[in-house]
Amino acid sequence: MAFNFPSEFDPQPSLHGDGLTISPLLETDRAALAEAASDPMIWAGHPASNRYERAEFDPYFDMLLGSDAALAIRDKADRIIGCTAYYTDTNAPARLSIGFTFLERDHWGGGTNRLVKRLTLKHLFEQASEAWFHIAPTNHRSQSATIRLGAMFTHEADINLGGSPQRWRCYCLTTESWMPMNVYRTGAYPPETPDLDNTICHNCARLFDRKFPAQDNR
Repeated sequence: MAFNFPSEFDPQPSLHGDGLTISPLLETDRAALAEAASDPMIWAGHPASNRYERAEFDPYFDMLLGSDAALAIRDKADRIIGCTAYYTDTNAPARLSIGFTFLERDHWGGGTNRLVKRLTLKHLFEQASEAWFHIAPTNHRSQSATIRLGAMFTHEADINLGGSPQRWRCYCLTTESWMPMNVYRTGAYPPETPDLDNTICHNCARLFDRKFPAQDNR
């Protein structure tokens, strides 16, 4: 399934940071990504709960590859540990979104998911002021992780993100709400915001930490 992107936006960039590489997904990545996806616990709570099976994974990989927007995630040893993708809401094509994300469980609850989001969001926010996420109503883990980014739930909608329309919970993250959380996680201020109140950032992040313990988004 191909998505329509603004002409100025590159949906398959090569991104690098702290030993992590995010780069365009290739056919030659099929076996390695299938191995990364072979843990049933990765897909618990996901609508495609049996995607760990190769017969279910291969059509999914074909869809990702055909989107021309999917990205493989590699660790510092150049081993594929998951994937992510940019896409647009078929009901609102102007909305740039991030999804189709999963990571091996060894990378849950740590800095890998935050780094993936930091790199992919930085690229998206160079083009747009909002990032959108669409999460299955039953996937509470991913909902919590998305809220921890600073995103707000806006509505539920039936959206076709590959195959047929399904019900999704829609979350919007703006540059204004993400930037304080990013400062808290990385300790780095963007050069254009030297006067940002660090105390407010830390207090805001602590509230999220208490309510939503560390999780990864898929």
